[in-house]
Amino acid sequence: MVSKIMKKSPSKSIATKRRHHRRSAAKKAAAAASTAVLSSLFTCQRRLIKLFNKLARVGTPNRHKGFKILKKTQTHEPEPAGGAPICRTLFFNGPLPPQISLEKKTVFLDLDETLVHSQAGPPPEKFDFVIRPRIDGIELDFYVLKRPGVDEFLEKLGDKYEVVVFTAGLREYASLVLDRLDRKRLISHRLYRDSCKEVDGKFVKDLSGLGRDLRRVVIVDDNPNSYALQPGNGIPVRPFVDDMADRELGRLVEFFEGQQCDCCEDMRDAVKHYVAAGDRDEFETLQT
Repeated sequence: MVSKIMKKSPSKSIATKRRHHRRSAAKKAAAAASTAVLSSLFTCQRRLIKLFNKLARVGTPNRHKGFKILKKTQTHEPEPAGGAPICRTLFFNGPLPPQISLEKKTVFLDLDETLVHSQAGPPPEKFDFVIRPRIDGIELDFYVLKRPGVDEFLEKLGDKYEVVVFTAGLREYASLVLDRLDRKRLISHRLYRDSCKEVDGKFVKDLSGLGRDLRRVVIVDDNPNSYALQPGNGIPVRPFVDDMADRELGRLVEFFEGQQCDCCEDMRDAVKHYVAAGDRDEFETLQT
């Protein structure tokens, strides 16, 4: 007689245990995958926050809010009598090298929103060149648009004046912009954020102590707060972003090449007349 070999199915209790084991393993795998995804998201978030913080402090910080410093260093100097503002030096570099030509007067120029406008990626509709500064080990892309007339402006000034760019932007960023902007080496010297001073929590460009006679100095900047210590030497200009019909630098060329600058022994007198004339023109424009 041929006997039939029958396969016995596992008992119900063993099959149930196996199902529970498979479900438990699947849950553990899903939990591990979820943890890995969350960890990756948090890592990306931290990297994005770090990147945005770098972008926020590369150029001139908060220029339309008065150059407010992002992190203010705590100090304990007593307030002076009479309520005068406390002035603290931030890595101040001291005087400029002696002038090559003593006959030339000195013009200090701001960079961001005065000579150029730059922004981080993605690429804007209009830009002239790209720079890639490395800040804290991370390479960033900045798209730079030159203000209309800036090339002619620098050429005209370079022939007649000592030109110094004084910016509150970081050296790593601003130096690359100036390398591209000043191909003909018309700019005599460059001063960066480490040459600024802090006054009431704002970056200020102090022109005293730079080795130049203030009677023979002018500073051009879109933010009057930057020359708050020497307001009589400052010419304010409209901030430039992307207006290609802007003619601000053309008006400045006429001023610096005019007889008024040649005849005035004190450049602050010429600046006073120029600023007053600009205020009258603006008032008449608003009236019409």
